Amino acid sequence: MEAYVLSLLAQKDREQIFCKIAEDDVETAMRVDGELEKVLLRLAEHPNIGHRRTDLLPSRFRVWPFYSYLVIYKPKTLPLEIVRIWHAAQRHPRLI
Repeated sequence: MEAYVLSLLAQKDREQIFCKIAEDDVETAMRVDGELEKVLLRLAEHPNIGHRRTDLLPSRFRVWPFYSYLVIYKPKTLPLEIVRIWHAAQRHPRLI
């Protein structure tokens, strides 16, 4: 069984992050993506370490900071569902 799954929006977010960084440096994009993978696996192992952000999201979601992004996920899912990897400068994240 997989430790986590990415929603379609989270998949798109991850690809956009990689592509944006790769415009300047592919090696850095690969490093950042590897670090993101480690974060996602850690969240899957310890889903309650994230924070509730009821100012942004319903309480069933949690967030975890990653550089200038917030990993948004549902802590009670198995495998862990990663909903978005949202840039913190954006307005409220669209979840569906």
